[in-house]
Amino acid sequence: MRPVDLGFWDAIDRLVAECRLMIDRPAGSRHPRFPEVVFPIDYGYLEGTTTSDGEGIDVWIGSAPGRRVTGVACTMDFLKRDLELKILLACTREEMARIREFHNTEFQRGWLIERPPHPTGEDRGVPEQAGGSVR
Repeated sequence: MRPVDLGFWDAIDRLVAECRLMIDRPAGSRHPRFPEVVFPIDYGYLEGTTTSDGEGIDVWIGSAPGRRVTGVACTMDFLKRDLELKILLACTREEMARIREFHNTEFQRGWLIERPPHPTGEDRGVPEQAGGSVR
């Protein structure tokens, strides 16, 4: 792994640590404009950030312990005709699979990039199972 790869993940960790996390769509809630769409895990945004749609950076919030970024989702929405990068925070592999399914429908496509383990072995990458709550 090149040092620049580590810098990417470190930068996202820093952004998450410096911003307030707002959960506006708890697990099980329905999309405000598309009631058939149900959020499988907590979903929100980082307050004080912006993306191309003028809103905060989107974050999926999983059940693994801590506030460690476990991946990102690159999504394309056919209806809005836009691309976005969403942060996966404290997500297990099972939760990542549910997010992948959520973002691959008739109207959107998504690609998940898992955070690789640190080459020094100081972490084990993406947790297999939940062990606590991010809150």
